[in-house]
Amino acid sequence: MRSAGAAHADVGAPRAVPEAARAADPMACPPAYCDLGKSARDVFNKGYGFGMVKLELKTKSSSGVEFNALGSSNTDTGKASGSLETKYKDKCHGLTFTQKWNTDNTLGTEICVENKMVDGLKVALDTTFVPNTGKKSGKLKTTYKRDYVHVGCSVDIDLSGPTVYGWAVVGYEGWLAGYQTAFDTAKYKVTQRNFALGYKAEDFQLHTNVNDGTEFGGSIYQKVTNKVETSVNLAWTAGSNNTRFGIAGRYQLDEKSSVAAKVNNASLIGIGYTHTLRPGVKLTLSGLIDGKNFAAGGHKLGLAFELEA
Repeated sequence: MRSAGAAHADVGAPRAVPEAARAADPMACPPAYCDLGKSARDVFNKGYGFGMVKLELKTKSSSGVEFNALGSSNTDTGKASGSLETKYKDKCHGLTFTQKWNTDNTLGTEICVENKMVDGLKVALDTTFVPNTGKKSGKLKTTYKRDYVHVGCSVDIDLSGPTVYGWAVVGYEGWLAGYQTAFDTAKYKVTQRNFALGYKAEDFQLHTNVNDGTEFGGSIYQKVTNKVETSVNLAWTAGSNNTRFGIAGRYQLDEKSSVAAKVNNASLIGIGYTHTLRPGVKLTLSGLIDGKNFAAGGHKLGLAFELEA
């Protein structure tokens, strides 16, 4: 039988929130500023590749090194391009090493450490080098996240005067508010002021943003059913009467296939079809139709293969 003193102590002591309950809370950690409105953008962007033929290969070695090779060709210009990325994660020390190369002969290296110095803190050093010109650049990036707050800062490694970028997002009971800025230390001038406000629920998301006081935008995302997703976006510029808007949707036909479609106020109609041929092999077909000049031609097709082993 418990003593009265022990029962009294339980009443006054704060109760810890279980990890499972925190994970289920969508506001336990707000997204990064660049990910605000991401669900709506994905409905518009994923499953399309107009005017391109792409081949992507993802694989992982027995030692844990991840490889991602991408090759593409522009059907209009015939220009081919490619990239190779390798990534290795040392989970014991919270380290991630990433190396990148592309056909423009640009080499990139990123070293990242996460949740080691402070829980929720991520620090990364990202560098690039162009052997043909000898040009070098780098950026130090930090992010910190905890319940209801997500902040980040990055600094260009430039001795002549680095640019400092910063952002912060707070969330409470589904509401999200964010701010993004940039400061040029060489000119002692703020070069970017962006604001965002949104609301996020399980099947509905609303996002609005103002960039530098001149660019205004908004998007709505809704998951109608487990198979149907829809999105609407709006954008306009101060001093202009031209409002840009679009509507997009995605329908999951079955476990292997999905179709997507979108249209904007310029009468550009996009259609995409994605099918998993077999585990690890995905085919995407897409087309862009100019509704205003249908008979004139100039429509674009796209083909993409994604292989994963």
